[in-house]
Amino acid sequence: MPQAYDPTSSVGRVRLLCNDTNPDDYLFADNEIETFLALEGDVIKLAAAQAIDTIADNEALLSKAIRAQDIQADGPKVADSLRKRAAALRAQVATADDTAEDAGYFEVIQLNGDAEPPELTEWEYYA
Repeated sequence: MPQAYDPTSSVGRVRLLCNDTNPDDYLFADNEIETFLALEGDVIKLAAAQAIDTIADNEALLSKAIRAQDIQADGPKVADSLRKRAAALRAQVATADDTAEDAGYFEVIQLNGDAEPPELTEWEYYA
């Protein structure tokens, strides 16, 4: 019997982001999601992006563009849409990393290495 869906756990959060939330019909076993997490440094959004890419690969491999009477299926189009979702998750992580690193701070570095102020600069303004 599959484990219950718990969106407060890391595995559950990955499931939430990759729409694998039905415990009666999971796409991935818990140990597979734990592997995605391990491969992606325990970053939930990156693990979800990897899971979505895996779903997209399966969709592209198994489904073809089919049209029969009034029914249409376009596996490659679905796979492309899934890959865009995975790319969006990766972009969110990259943006968050850039924002966290910058955080509005800067460092002042003394360029001349001397304790004296530059020529024609008063000491009180230099310090």
